[in-house]
Amino acid sequence: MLRIVLTILLVAFIIFNLKNKNRGGKQLQLNQEVIFVNDIKLQAHIKTSKGDINIDLFPEVAPVTVANFVNLSRRGYYNNLKFHRVIADFMIQGGCPLGTGTGGPGYNFQDEFPAAPDAKYQFNRPGLLAMANAGPGTNGSQFFVTHVPTDWLNNKHTIFGEVVSEEDQNVVNSVAQGDTIEAITVTGDVEKFVEANESLFIQLDDALKNDFPNLVK
Repeated sequence: MLRIVLTILLVAFIIFNLKNKNRGGKQLQLNQEVIFVNDIKLQAHIKTSKGDINIDLFPEVAPVTVANFVNLSRRGYYNNLKFHRVIADFMIQGGCPLGTGTGGPGYNFQDEFPAAPDAKYQFNRPGLLAMANAGPGTNGSQFFVTHVPTDWLNNKHTIFGEVVSEEDQNVVNSVAQGDTIEAITVTGDVEKFVEANESLFIQLDDALKNDFPNLVK
């Protein structure tokens, strides 16, 4: 039985990566050391066709990833995209503009993992928000939220948030493939975060407008 379970997990992990292998774009060099995150509290609200998913973001450990997510959300990039991949007892995945798992914002950026092991930032429980990728340094716009603990993903996918409540997790668990992300909004210290890191957001906008000029005004 254990061998069957391990085989299923391995196959899911392989598919998880191969489905994203074609995403590419300009490689951004974003310096997380200069990003201001002191006392920054941010919460994402993912409005879906199944209900709202509220997520506490982790700028303290994944500042580049959170900044990218905030920028794409406020530009309306995620509006009306589909959850293009849902694997029962694993995760829901969205954020592909093509709806195929092969699209992205036209750029990639680095992974972000804790400098020291920290249980808060490990795949040891359900409800974690993380970046989908095609290997190291290939983060773009696709993200996933987990149904269950998935510890084999540790140090392979950047964790940058967690669902707020059991009610939010119930919405995650109800999402089916093809359901819609109607919009994503971020609340909290958004303006403080953006203003303190203005050069980073300018860099993200400059990269985004190459493929999505209508989103950057």
